[in-house]
Amino acid sequence: MNYATYTQQAIPSSSRNEQATAQAEAVAPTQDPLTARDRRIIGEIIEVEPESVRTIWIEGGITVWVQLVGGGRLPFDRNWFATRVAEVKATLPETPRERNQRLESELKEACTVFGLYHGEIDYLVFSTKVYRQGKLVGFVGWDEEGWYARPRQYGVNRVAPSAEQVIASLGVRATVAA
Repeated sequence: MNYATYTQQAIPSSSRNEQATAQAEAVAPTQDPLTARDRRIIGEIIEVEPESVRTIWIEGGITVWVQLVGGGRLPFDRNWFATRVAEVKATLPETPRERNQRLESELKEACTVFGLYHGEIDYLVFSTKVYRQGKLVGFVGWDEEGWYARPRQYGVNRVAPSAEQVIASLGVRATVAA
């Protein structure tokens, strides 16, 4: 008599690992808590390429751990690390993107003070038009001299140290809260 034997086929461990990884990634992508600037600062401190820094965390309130993309971990005293971060931040030049984000924030705050809004920003030269109630008030931008404004497309720039001061130089009055 012939007997058939049925066995359950095992899933190879490499397939299980791939499946587990795919499921973990599909659950919910987590937002990376480190910015590119953070990675540049950490990379400068521990003398590695910024892209090789995966994440950091503090353990026990005294140890800063830096996790590297390759899997290694480096421990540092929290106070020493905080001091080095402050030192590196003070010397690290601002990237063009960081500069544009800072300038855009300052411009938005100034526009709010005057009840204005701005058009699309040309980030290569950081300039835009500002409007009040749909009417063009002037042109505002930032260059190596600082903030500038002019009431028409062509003409002499009025320069000031802040976005708020340069908008005021266009003859715009601040809105009064009711």
